[in-house]
Amino acid sequence: MKIGEVSLCTNDVPRLASFYKQLLETENNSSDPVHQTILSEETMLTIYNDGSVKNNLNQNICLAFTVDNIEAACQKVRQLGAEILEKPTQRPWGAVNMSFYDPDRNVIYLRSFPKSPSNP
Repeated sequence: MKIGEVSLCTNDVPRLASFYKQLLETENNSSDPVHQTILSEETMLTIYNDGSVKNNLNQNICLAFTVDNIEAACQKVRQLGAEILEKPTQRPWGAVNMSFYDPDRNVIYLRSFPKSPSNP
């Protein structure tokens, strides 16, 4: 079994989709106000408005994206105006992580795995 889709439910699909298209440097050529697929690789990322009112108190889920250059990704997040929760920080297991809020206050992690002899 594989995860087929991760969907962020929102009251403002165009705003949140625009944020993720800029962050992920992708374009879906859609301005649909109800549903947009942002990534359509093995696991899809979609932005969806199911018609219910959201409280944006997303406390039980987060997304993590792996990036090649954490410092460049951090700069992009700043340029997008996102609130940084934690600057890039080296973790004991070797990853460098950072976290921030997206426009709906979902917690998003970016992580990189610096090259090392054991991680080519």
